[in-house]
Amino acid sequence: MSRLLERYRNEVVPSLSKELGRKNALSLPRVQKVIVSMGVGQASQDRKRLEEASGHLTKLAGQKAQITRARQSIAGFRLREGMEVGCRVTLRGQRMYEFLDRLISIALPRVRDFRGLNPKSFDGHGNYNMGLTEQLVFPEIDADKVSNIHGMNITVVTTAENNQEGHLLLKELGMPFREN
Repeated sequence: MSRLLERYRNEVVPSLSKELGRKNALSLPRVQKVIVSMGVGQASQDRKRLEEASGHLTKLAGQKAQITRARQSIAGFRLREGMEVGCRVTLRGQRMYEFLDRLISIALPRVRDFRGLNPKSFDGHGNYNMGLTEQLVFPEIDADKVSNIHGMNITVVTTAENNQEGHLLLKELGMPFREN
């Protein structure tokens, strides 16, 4: 069992039930899925960039990345509908908890000038969005073999009903939020 899942069951559930005043453990907020996506703007000119980003995302997530395509044409960006523009991965269950554990305990402390995550990046329904500027903060990626640095967007989808419950859940799981 993942270290973070064990922590959720043993420490977070009792703490959340006490704070929210609910006795039923199934009514408490929990993490549903984590979506990691990379946009590769230069993919239309150079296919190797997209393949490299997809390979890195596959290595980070532990499952094969899905190639995403443009939904509409935008002439200013020289983009046509159906062109490959990025990649993404949706993590659930064991892989989700392992990825979150590595993100919280290893990757975020390695971010240069890190002062904490923005506590206002919730969407109103308890889901949290954050961005990383480079994939090199994860130890799985060998910096010597990287030719292009890509940023990534990480979305943590929870079953929380509002931002306060989502913030409380992620804070209990160990997300390092910035103090106001």
